[in-house]
Amino acid sequence: MAFEGLSERLQGTIQKIKGKGKVSEADVKEMMREVRFALIEADVNLKVMKEFIKKVSERAVGEDVMKSLTPGQQVVKIVRDELTELMGGEQSKVEFATKQPTVIMMVGLQGAGKTTTTGKLAHLLRKKHNRKPLLVAADVYRPAAVQQLETIGKQLALPVFSKGTDISPVEIARQAIEYAKAEHLDTVLIDTAGRLHIDEGLMQELKDIRGLKEPDEVFLVVDAMTGQDAVNVAQNFDEAVGITGVVLTKLDGDTRGGAALSIRAVTQKPIKFVGMGEKMDALEAFYPERMASRILGMGDMLSLIEKAQTNVDEERAKELEEKFRTSSFTFDDFLEQMSEVKKMGPLDEILKMIPGANKIKGLENAKVDEGQMDRVEAIIQSMTAQEKVTPDIINANRKKRIARGSGTSIQDVNRLLKQFDDMKKMMKQMSGMNQKGKKKMGMPGLDSLFK
Repeated sequence: MAFEGLSERLQGTIQKIKGKGKVSEADVKEMMREVRFALIEADVNLKVMKEFIKKVSERAVGEDVMKSLTPGQQVVKIVRDELTELMGGEQSKVEFATKQPTVIMMVGLQGAGKTTTTGKLAHLLRKKHNRKPLLVAADVYRPAAVQQLETIGKQLALPVFSKGTDISPVEIARQAIEYAKAEHLDTVLIDTAGRLHIDEGLMQELKDIRGLKEPDEVFLVVDAMTGQDAVNVAQNFDEAVGITGVVLTKLDGDTRGGAALSIRAVTQKPIKFVGMGEKMDALEAFYPERMASRILGMGDMLSLIEKAQTNVDEERAKELEEKFRTSSFTFDDFLEQMSEVKKMGPLDEILKMIPGANKIKGLENAKVDEGQMDRVEAIIQSMTAQEKVTPDIINANRKKRIARGSGTSIQDVNRLLKQFDDMKKMMKQMSGMNQKGKKKMGMPGLDSLFK
C-alpha cells in the first residue's frame, strides 16, 4: 500500500528517539541517516530530500528541543511539521468561478487514469460541494475515450457533452461551455487528450483549449506509481501550459510515495486530490498534515470521521448503539455493520487512520483477508433467523449444518461465535462512554477479519 516502506522505516526510526529524556546531536545525526535512507528508498527527489534533512536537523538540535521536558517527542513533531510543509502545508481547495460556469481542464499522459479521474472528481464535487457538473469528452484520439466517459456519466447519472471524434477538441470545449451556461450547469470538466509522451502537438492543442476561456483550474493527473517520472511530467506540463494543481492516482497501490513528497516542492503546485482505489468514490481531497500523520503512524481521525459521516446512516447508528447497551445486537445487525464499514474503504487503510492502532498487539501489520470477510458473511447467512437473534441455541448439530452450508469448518463457526460474544460484551462496556455526549460509531468484530 501507499507509503508502506517509507512509513515502516520512519516509524521505526522515530520510535527509537521518541521516548528519550535527552537528545544529543549524535542521536539526531543517527536519526537523520536513517531518514535519508528511507527517503531515498521512497524515490524522493534528491534536492528535496537534502533540503528536508537540513531543515529537520537544524530544528532538532536547537535550544528549544534540547532544553524541553520531552525532547524525543519534540523531534517527532519537527519531522511531522516538516513533512507537512514539504507536501504543501495546508489543503489547497478548488477555485470556483464567481461567474458561472467554473471550467476545469483535466490534462495528463495516457495511462494515468485521466478519464476515470474526471468522472470521480465530478462525483466528488457534486456530493461534497453541491455542484452541477458537466463532463466534456474532448479526447478524440484515444480509441473508445468518448465512450468511456459516456459510460462513466451513465454510471454516475451525470450529463456528458460529446460530439464524437470528427470535430476538433477546441470546438467541442467551446460548445460545451455554451451548453453549460444554457443548462445552468455550474462546473465544466474537460477531459482532454493524452499522449504516451509529451509532444508539441499535445501541448499546442491544450493551449488552444485554454485560450477559449481562461480555465479556473488546470489539473494534471499523474500516476503516483511512476515515482520521479511523475515529478518530471508535472514540471513539463507546468512549463508548457501552466497547471494549477495535481491529482495523484493509484496512491493506494504499491507506490513508494516519492511523487507525493516531491511534486509540491519541485513545481510549487499543490496536490489537490489523491486517488485511493478503483471505485468512483475513491478520490479524496489531499490534506498534507493528515498525510504526514498517516506516514508517521499517528493516525488520521479527521478523515476517518468524514468517511463515517459520508457512509454511515446516523439514525441507524443510534439504533445499533441502543442495541449494544441492551445486549439485543444480532448477527443481522453485525452483517449490516460490516457492509457499512466496507463502504468506507479497505479496512487496513481505515486501521491506519486510528491513532495507535499500529501499536496494538496483533494489528501492527494487519492485512485484511477479504476471503475471511466472505467466510464470515457465508457463516451468518447459513444461520436460521432464530439462530441470528439467539446464537446461544447453536449446538453441535447446528454448527455442523452451518459449517456445511457456508463451506467452512466447525472451527470457523466456533471462532465467529466466540468473537461475536466477546464483541457484544466489549461494546456494552464501551457504550457507557457515550453517556457523556461523545458521538461514537461502532465497528464491531474487526478482529475476525485479520490474518
